[in-house]
Amino acid sequence: MQREEKQMDMLLEAILSRLNDLKHSIGAMIHRLETEFETINWPTFLDNFALISSHLTGLAKILSSEIGTPLRNLTVLPLLLTPERDEALLQLTEGRIPVFSHDLVPDYLRTKPDPGAESRMAAHEAKANNLLTETAIKQVAQYTKVISHVWDIVSKAKEEWDTEASSRPGIQQTSSLADTQALVAAVGLGNGLTLPMGPGGVPNPGLMIPPAIRQASPISAVSPGAGMGKMPSGIKTNIKSANQVHPYR
Repeated sequence: MQREEKQMDMLLEAILSRLNDLKHSIGAMIHRLETEFETINWPTFLDNFALISSHLTGLAKILSSEIGTPLRNLTVLPLLLTPERDEALLQLTEGRIPVFSHDLVPDYLRTKPDPGAESRMAAHEAKANNLLTETAIKQVAQYTKVISHVWDIVSKAKEEWDTEASSRPGIQQTSSLADTQALVAAVGLGNGLTLPMGPGGVPNPGLMIPPAIRQASPISAVSPGAGMGKMPSGIKTNIKSANQVHPYR
């Protein structure tokens, strides 16, 4: 009897340890999906999923090892039922179960599916058993055809991507250094630009002229005092010096 109890304790400790690892892995994955959903990539997601899958596989191996008495042959009975809040139970279940009452025990200690889910599963099983062999073969063939078609599409796309990636020497160039230098020279120095001429062969003064063209243009030879485009006045003026005495003073 003591040997069976020790084996049961060892089995329960192993199951609890594996369940805690599984719980932490699922919690870490959910936290990452909620906080890093914009930056998480597919390989990282697959790594987390593989970790959860490994914990599930280990738990299945422990349950199938049949150490001691099989768990399916044991019955779990509640020792105390109360509608009041139990702080020890709340701490033991990490805040998930505050009360262990008559209404909650059937849900927490259930070893079979919910009656509604169990009835739906039985209906689906009956429908599958009543299916004719020829109909089942046709459905399987149609399903296989669809899967094969999708597989061909994915394989062809993968081959095209691999071929394009292997033929690409490196980072594809999206700009030309010569064109950039020509554009800078045209904007800053006016290289390659022709100045539109106004009437009389004089450059149009209303346009912005680059420095290189402005220095070589005939506009620079015009004196600042001469008003460009100003017509000569026909009115004669007599400007006298300021020190001359006024005749009526």
